[in-house]
Amino acid sequence: MTTDKSQWADTLVHLFALAMKLEGEGQYNLAKLCRAAADSSSRHATFRIAIPTDKDTLAADIKQTVEALSKLGISANLLTALKQGADIMAQGQLPLINIVPHPFVCRTCGHLALGEPPEKCPTCGAWADTYQKFLPNYWFDALEPPAAVERLRQTPIEVGKLLEGVSESALNQQPKDGGWAIRNVLSHLRDAEGVLSFRLDLFLKGEHPVLESKAVFAWATEEASRPPSAREIFQTYKTARQETIGKLDKLPLADWWRTGEHEEFGVVSLRQQVSYFASHEITHLSQIESLRRQLEKSKGT
Repeated sequence: MTTDKSQWADTLVHLFALAMKLEGEGQYNLAKLCRAAADSSSRHATFRIAIPTDKDTLAADIKQTVEALSKLGISANLLTALKQGADIMAQGQLPLINIVPHPFVCRTCGHLALGEPPEKCPTCGAWADTYQKFLPNYWFDALEPPAAVERLRQTPIEVGKLLEGVSESALNQQPKDGGWAIRNVLSHLRDAEGVLSFRLDLFLKGEHPVLESKAVFAWATEEASRPPSAREIFQTYKTARQETIGKLDKLPLADWWRTGEHEEFGVVSLRQQVSYFASHEITHLSQIESLRRQLEKSKGT
């Protein structure tokens, strides 16, 4: 990748422009390659940028970014939402959907709107349905119902294989960087399964239930009410998962599109919630693999 930032930025913009022109000519396969190249190049660059993750530093970074964005003509509403969200994060809380609505971007000219797109784009006249909606993450729509259930079924099996041959003391050993031990990852999986199971029951018992925002990530290092051993934590996760799959296997397909009101994410369907939790788990498989490699390396030195 070029080290000339100006050339790199110009190339990215040109890739998106080229993709739009290709789409306009019906050359969708070529357009997808241009968009993939732009995304790959951006992710490759961001992967190497180290940003401290404590909430105060992140909040300060957001506010500096807002200043930079304000010079680029970005929507004032989005900048306000970013600043308000940063203040809430700095207080140790999650900004909810009323503060940070979903953004919509016109695929033709880039006009940005928060909450809902206008009936017609004020810049180019594009209709609202052509805007791109930005969800909090791709997990919401990553998996359709059959694939989501199969992923929920397979993940505990794959976790079990990763735990083979690892001692209880090693499962509890914190890595040198001070991050999670494998025990914490298992606790996180167990907690997330508990939230999924609880929400599934809410969807099945009532119309459009209210779903509270849960900071599941923060629970992973809390030991209150945990089983004493890491493998017992894994076993409770696996048992609870089997119960959840049993409920989903009996669920009529139409019920997957039941909706609820999520405090953090707005209106979500049961299909999106199951996809979210099933896809989320996959990210922790590589985490366990990495922790296991670190344990094996430290054992060999």
